[in-house]
Amino acid sequence: MTDQIVEQDVQAIPTVFTQAQLDWLPWLEPMQEEALTERHWNGLVDKARAKSPYFMLLARDPDILGARTKTDKDIFYNTKDGLPRPERELAAAAASRFNGCIYCASVHARFASQFSKREADVQRLLDEGVTADIDPRWNTIIAASVALTKTPASFGDAEIARLRAHGLSDLEISDVIHGAAFFNWANRLMLSLGEPSL
Repeated sequence: MTDQIVEQDVQAIPTVFTQAQLDWLPWLEPMQEEALTERHWNGLVDKARAKSPYFMLLARDPDILGARTKTDKDIFYNTKDGLPRPERELAAAAASRFNGCIYCASVHARFASQFSKREADVQRLLDEGVTADIDPRWNTIIAASVALTKTPASFGDAEIARLRAHGLSDLEISDVIHGAAFFNWANRLMLSLGEPSL
C-alpha cells in the first residue's frame, strides 16, 4: 500500500514544462485562513491569494509578503510605459525555464501566450529550452533574461547593447531586467518550499 501511495504521488508531479494550469504543494504547513489577522490580510494584498498554498505559506511573514506582492504587481501590471505585457511575461518564463521551475514557467508562459497570441512560439521555449530560435526580438529578450538568471553579476553592457540593437528602449530594458531578476529570486524560493502538482 505504501508503494502505491508513493507511486501515485510521483505520477502527480509534472516532469515536463507546460502551459497547463498546475497546483503547487508546500512542504511546510501554510497558514489557515481562520488564523489570518488584519496584518496578514494586508500582506496578501489580494484576498483571493488566501486560496493559494504558496501565498498562505509566505503569509507567515506578512510584511515581506506584502512588499513581494506589490513588487510583483508593479513589474507585471504597471504597463503604462516600457515593455509590453507579453514580453514581461516572456522574461519571467525564460528565467523560470532556465531555473527548472515548472510551476512558475507554466504561469508566465500561459500569460505570455494569452497576451501575445503566440502560443506556439511560447510552447517552443518550454519544449526546446532557452536556446529555441523564435524571432530576433524574443530571442534577445530570452537570452538577456537567461544571462541575468545564470550569473547576475556578469550581466551588463553586452546584453544591454543587444537589447538596444533590437529596438528596446531604456524603460523596456529595465522591464526585462525586473521580470527576469524577480523570477530568478522567486523560482529559488518556490523550488525550496514545495513542488508543482498536476
